[in-house]
Amino acid sequence: MSAVTTTPGIADPPAAKPTKQPIRPARVVLHGFLIVMALLWLFPLAWAVINSFRDYDYTSRNGYFSFGGFTFDNYSNAWDRADFTSKFINSVIITVPAVVLTLFLASCVAFVLARFSFRFNLALLGFFLAANLLPPQALLIPIYRMFREISMPEWTGSDSLLNSYWGLIAVNVAFQTGFCAFVLSNYMKTLPKELYESAQVDGASVLRQFFQLTLPLCRPPLAALATLQVTWIYNEFFWATVLLQQGEKFPITSSLNNLRGQFFTDNNLVAAGSVVVALPPLIIFFLLQKQFVSGLTLGATKG
Repeated sequence: MSAVTTTPGIADPPAAKPTKQPIRPARVVLHGFLIVMALLWLFPLAWAVINSFRDYDYTSRNGYFSFGGFTFDNYSNAWDRADFTSKFINSVIITVPAVVLTLFLASCVAFVLARFSFRFNLALLGFFLAANLLPPQALLIPIYRMFREISMPEWTGSDSLLNSYWGLIAVNVAFQTGFCAFVLSNYMKTLPKELYESAQVDGASVLRQFFQLTLPLCRPPLAALATLQVTWIYNEFFWATVLLQQGEKFPITSSLNNLRGQFFTDNNLVAAGSVVVALPPLIIFFLLQKQFVSGLTLGATKG
């Protein structure tokens, strides 16, 4: 047996305490600036949510800076007056096909740009991005006249692309495909070429490489883009107001106009309607938050 002996009078050296870094004035200013900007950003949202629960008669007598008059009637009244049930269905009919078509077409374009080298590679990408560089107002009259002249089959329920869901879906797809193709092509370029070389050795065709190899690996950026596209297309107001001429086809964002009166506007009622309209994109974002963050970070660096 062996015994462990210790030398008397010699103690173990004390553990070094971590030294605190001095607080720099620049860091204090930066944090203060970020806090002020966050409060300025959140104040209108919090103000709208609080007033959506307040009665209009109470705020008209006591002012908006008073406290009290809370009620849930604004939400039920806004839902009935704006007909949110049918308008939400219209938004789903417009948003879901537009997002699916945009991501599918953008994935096809990005795959060609990332995996095949040809003379007009960058020119093709610039062509698809050109739609994002022009303001929608500049294309209003040409698109309106073009959609008015294009006839549609009888089974679509509309004589032309004007005043139809198909026209609004086509506009959203045309304006959003370029951005999605740009993001996806940059991500696909980071995928190892050895994967495709191995797939070619195994006899995989180009379509099989796209559907069974590339798309599964692109799930994070597709989830991130899906979150953005749902938010953008769902909140789209300009083209829906221009291309749709029948009130029963308006999306949910356009139905907020029904909450305005002819002689006065109940701001509390409009705030309640705005909160209802904003809830679906927020729910989708929080459900896909993990995929959204990973889609933005993956492919940012190689290695």
